[in-house]
Amino acid sequence: MKMRSLLPIVTLATLPALFACGEAPQIPDPLSKEALAAVTEDAGAPKRELAREVDDLFTKDGQGETRAVVVMANGKIAAERYSDGYGPDTRFVSWSMAKTITGVMIGMLVADGRLRLDESAPVPLWQRPGDPRGEITLRQLLQMRSGLRHTESGDPLYESSEVRMLFLDGRDDMARWAEEQPLEAEPGAKFEYSTNTSVILADIAARVLTDSSDPDVRRKAVADYLHARLFGPLGMASMVPEFDRSGTLIGGSLIHGTARDWAKLGEFLRRKGQAPGGEQLVPRSWVEKMVTSSPRSPQYGFQTWLNREYREAGSDKDHELFPDRAPASVFSLIGHMGQYVVVSPRQRVTIVRLGHSTHAERMVMLQQMADVLELYPER
Repeated sequence: MKMRSLLPIVTLATLPALFACGEAPQIPDPLSKEALAAVTEDAGAPKRELAREVDDLFTKDGQGETRAVVVMANGKIAAERYSDGYGPDTRFVSWSMAKTITGVMIGMLVADGRLRLDESAPVPLWQRPGDPRGEITLRQLLQMRSGLRHTESGDPLYESSEVRMLFLDGRDDMARWAEEQPLEAEPGAKFEYSTNTSVILADIAARVLTDSSDPDVRRKAVADYLHARLFGPLGMASMVPEFDRSGTLIGGSLIHGTARDWAKLGEFLRRKGQAPGGEQLVPRSWVEKMVTSSPRSPQYGFQTWLNREYREAGSDKDHELFPDRAPASVFSLIGHMGQYVVVSPRQRVTIVRLGHSTHAERMVMLQQMADVLELYPER
């Protein structure tokens, strides 16, 4: 728990005694007009404290550059602030936050009866007689335990599967490159976080939505489905998905949207798949699966990170949230260099933080996000 300043109980009469005892009061810098203006009347928490904690996300040293923060409490904007050069209309790149959108899209197709979780994933390349990759299920892909040889971070960097797929030999047909990789473990046996896997899921969605291999047809089929079934009903008008040359959604890393629209997605998941008007866009049971730990990593569900403790085996320390400071029900979209949509259902809060931070800076910044979250009681 963050230690709070004792300033509210310090008076002019007590100052001499405090200084005499060598206990100079810790007086925080006064809040700027910008900091105070960021908090709304519907804050759902003490307004000055919320203004202070949000201000710290922008001003404290060691956190990197925060470019946008949106705090939603009880379904309303509690605080919203941007750094210079950014604003409510700025589209921010998702990086790996896109994976959660891909997971929602797959859930909709499962609910439509067009995909099945525990059958062989419908990847034509894997359906040849004797191909062991035919044993990979959709569930295993969603939980990042396909067993495919996908190395997210390589040394040197250009040897990583992610870099090769996105920028080098796989860039024109990313899904095919990812699907061609051999197994390095038995399907289901090993957790390995993989942008390549999310692109395979996006390719599966495209194959379900159209029989055409024409890139323009594939792009339109997926984009229309996302806008009709998700972005439109949620009022996420800013969302722009990117596709590769073959027409496959780059569903592991490249979807753009405003901070407010990312907050709408977080709120949609907090409501377990329900739009603001009450329409159930994806079954509640699917969202519950998304936020349930996989058998091989307590920190990961279906394309979504969970607030669970790090364990040496089958976990990813780089993506730990704050399990010692927030409910275990907290989950998050997490993107490269510090993109976060953190959702706490028990506190009815969603926090969006977008910016640019190194790994070390992200660890500091996450504790500051926990400070914001702790202003809200559990319900």
